[in-house]
Amino acid sequence: MAAPHHPPVYAEDDTQHVERASSRTPTAVDASDRPEDDDINLQFEHEAYGPAEGEKALDSYEVIMGPNDSDNPKTWSRPYRWYVTMLSAVLVLNATFASSAPSGIVPQLMEKFSFGTEIATLTIALFVAGYCVGPLLWGPMSEQYGRKPVFLISFTAYTGFQIGCALSENTASILIFRFLGGVFAAAPLANSGAVMSDVWDADTRGKAMALFALAPFAGPTIGPTVSGFMAVAGVSWRWVFWLLTMFAGSCLVLVIFTLPETYAPAILVKRARRLRKETGDDRYWAPLERNTMTWAARTKHVLGRPFIILFREPMLMVITLYMSFIYGVVYLLFEAYPIVFTRGHHFNSGISGLMFLPIFLGAVCAVITYLLIFNPRYHRAIADFAPHPVPPEYRMEVCMYAAPIYTISFFWFGWTSYPTVSYWAPLMAGFPMGFAIIWLFLGLFNYTIDAYLFVAASALSSMTVVRSLFGAGFPLFATQMYETLNPRWASTLLGCLALVMTPIPFVLRRYGHKLRRRSKYSPTGNLPHKPPKKEAEKVVEVEA
Repeated sequence: MAAPHHPPVYAEDDTQHVERASSRTPTAVDASDRPEDDDINLQFEHEAYGPAEGEKALDSYEVIMGPNDSDNPKTWSRPYRWYVTMLSAVLVLNATFASSAPSGIVPQLMEKFSFGTEIATLTIALFVAGYCVGPLLWGPMSEQYGRKPVFLISFTAYTGFQIGCALSENTASILIFRFLGGVFAAAPLANSGAVMSDVWDADTRGKAMALFALAPFAGPTIGPTVSGFMAVAGVSWRWVFWLLTMFAGSCLVLVIFTLPETYAPAILVKRARRLRKETGDDRYWAPLERNTMTWAARTKHVLGRPFIILFREPMLMVITLYMSFIYGVVYLLFEAYPIVFTRGHHFNSGISGLMFLPIFLGAVCAVITYLLIFNPRYHRAIADFAPHPVPPEYRMEVCMYAAPIYTISFFWFGWTSYPTVSYWAPLMAGFPMGFAIIWLFLGLFNYTIDAYLFVAASALSSMTVVRSLFGAGFPLFATQMYETLNPRWASTLLGCLALVMTPIPFVLRRYGHKLRRRSKYSPTGNLPHKPPKKEAEKVVEVEA
């Protein structure tokens, strides 16, 4: 869950009253029009981060953070922040790798536990279903206790559940352990993005997010390859889960010894405790320690508010639907690819797993081109719009290229999936698909953050839950759909659905600023949607 949009109060001296210069983005939403539940969010921000813009510290013993403070994550050295970024990405890679790993050992599982294809599919679907529950638990906990304690608790339990899967002797136990593993594996999915916002500011977040975006999609594509070759080598299915245990355990060791706390309010709590201990003066306190929100209010804030925003915001609903469809298709392919390549081209599990690699390679190329082309263009837009923020609609430029590519990839894959056609044809359809997925993910994700700012955490939470529901649900009907319709028409159906959603980036690019003006949750409603410099040039031309 992303941190609130404004940083902690800055002061060189932790014991002095300070005022902070206003940096809040202008809003077209009147206080009288603001939804009631938004007051709860503002209360939480104040009580977690301390004084807001223009306010003073409540007393001289309030512990706050200075701009050059060594404990401020945004002032850490760039190499160290990149290490934290890459470790966060590895944690996400770990979780997503585990989600798809059983796909290569499905025949062994079916033989061992004597269940059918539908139950075998649940080994993936239930893990992803855990992603629906986890964010609602781990996001709020990280905002109350910090990022590191959440990672420690979740990865300890997650490692234990992998051991449970490896030792399972019946169907019920392996399915239960898979679901619980997904719940606890959701911690990095819910909080690694928040870590990004903890250590990077908006201007430098682009590169970090571009590289970080690989992790959620690299894991699912690598999982079938690894487990498939393990199955071909004759390794017991249990060793796939032992491999996941070792991977999770290694990450747990890195979290214990190398991951710092990045959540500023939690850092201030530790500082306040240290000051009380060193001085013997119990009057030192951090804002988060005086959080007075009732559990009822917190429950409404955490559980209800994301979905209230989702159903009240048309643009968020549309973005969520598009991203959920994309995410669901990624997991649908774990059932579709074996039908095309294992049955159609008679590949073994290991070779069939390799068929996912073009998706991964396309994703890597997408990150590289994004950094080389779109990130510099966005930085030029920052200069053009200064002193105002760049409108969120500028994030849609990359999606306007990606959406048609994504649609085409379905028809390419479907109508080259005949067994009589070389496997290279459907195989290479994965490259543009992976390429487009990353561009769409980056554009839509950043658009949501830029449009909703301090309520982006709630917007992203609802998006994660719905996206995970699609990821868990799509594999359940994938086999039946591809067997009943055949791969050509099944892929055509998906391509038509993608085609229907292709205009979404174009509509948001053209009319997004009008939708934001009508929104009661977007505080960016009155941002100029054209560069002020160009508007000024037009005025000069008219006057001349």
